Amino acid sequence: MSNFPILGDLSAEQFLADYWQKKPLLIRNAIANFQPPVNGNDLAGLALEPEVESRLVIGKDWHIEHGPFAEQRFQSLPERDWTLLVQAVDLWIPEVADILEHFGFLPRWRIDDIMVSYAADGGNVGPHFDNYDVFLLQGEGQRQWFVGGLCDQNSALLPHENLRILANEQFTETWTLNCGDMVYLPPQYSHHGIAIGECTTYSIGFRAPTVTEILDELTTELISKGDNNDVLTDPLLTPAMANQPISSAYLDQIRALLTKTLNDDELLLNWFAQFMTQPKYPELVDETGECRKATIQATSDTAIDYANGQTQ
Repeated sequence: MSNFPILGDLSAEQFLADYWQKKPLLIRNAIANFQPPVNGNDLAGLALEPEVESRLVIGKDWHIEHGPFAEQRFQSLPERDWTLLVQAVDLWIPEVADILEHFGFLPRWRIDDIMVSYAADGGNVGPHFDNYDVFLLQGEGQRQWFVGGLCDQNSALLPHENLRILANEQFTETWTLNCGDMVYLPPQYSHHGIAIGECTTYSIGFRAPTVTEILDELTTELISKGDNNDVLTDPLLTPAMANQPISSAYLDQIRALLTKTLNDDELLLNWFAQFMTQPKYPELVDETGECRKATIQATSDTAIDYANGQTQ
């Protein structure tokens, strides 16, 4: 059994078999004696920078503002009910990136980033669900989490321009997290976190490309190669078909053509490694030093290393 202290009493095998992408999990003292590497002032400093992705969520109607911010903006915020969220803090603060070392039981190329939030008392981003796996590690202070069941595209939402706020809050668990405690949430589970006093939360999120994104990127890759000359051919035609609606036999032809392309394991594997190692912010690689890596087994005795979407 593989032992990772961040999983508490569970082995990595148990966690992956019983919880990963299946059900939420609360882990007390996931990182013993955790010393949060950033505080609210650090996050505010990052949010001043134009290359850093940040936003404020303010008030009980969840008004949202996007960074970069001026220093004066933070001086004019209310005493409570607001949250500052900064994306990819692991790219800017090495000590935050070090947190990822605790998650060695998962492929590193699956991890998207560590978002860190600072909240004043009562601060929250509303009851919602995400379409990706996330670990919510408590930093400074306390946050109360309400966790419910699965949601989908048909779940009722409140009208909001920027956030997907659930209209019907039905939670089955209530957990108060202290520094070093952690919650794991699979995709699409409803949750709502409210700051108890000032607090920081580290959200370790995972990449979850949609089917649309996958098809778009794969198509772009096929076009760039330009070496697939397979074309659509007709099914067995009859004269009557000239004036009839499109025959379902054409669907079979299209499906066969696509299946032939998708059955190319070498093409798919190389594309997938390239796709999943693309940097989060390609234009900032020289500044952040971001390097996403993965290895594929091309043949029984040949491995190919990818870094930032390129072979090494």
